[in-house]
Amino acid sequence: MNETESLFPVSGSCLTSRRSALAWFAALTLTLTPAIAAPGAELSAPDALAQVKAGKLLLVDIRTPGEWKETGVAQGAVRVDMQHPKGGPGFMEELLKNTKGDKNAPVALICRTGNRTTQVQRYLEAHGFTRVFNVREGMAGSAAGPGWLRRGLPLQ
Repeated sequence: MNETESLFPVSGSCLTSRRSALAWFAALTLTLTPAIAAPGAELSAPDALAQVKAGKLLLVDIRTPGEWKETGVAQGAVRVDMQHPKGGPGFMEELLKNTKGDKNAPVALICRTGNRTTQVQRYLEAHGFTRVFNVREGMAGSAAGPGWLRRGLPLQ
């Protein structure tokens, strides 16, 4: 088959090149594939709050209990200390309880300034989580943004 011959009919028209066929296949695949966060995907603090309020996202505060007590916890966030007594497996077990075992559930991570969330995001993605977002500005702010507290966003 040469470049100008039809590969397959689509909606009454013909695809006339391999490039068109590949584009059609890619578009079909993207349409049929559930939304997957790009590795290293980020959300701003206001966007995370809006998604939590809409019931579209699980926000997880991975800081320590002392930090939660010091600053409060973002409204709608669940607390899962990344320094879990059972290590990474214990953290993962607790997170899976919150997602009802669904590694495709959208999860956003928040810490103080976004450093720890970056590491935990990579860990979760390496262990099969597909929709992990980093609130990189964190609670206190960073180069990524002013942070949950400085923005005056609600706390629990």
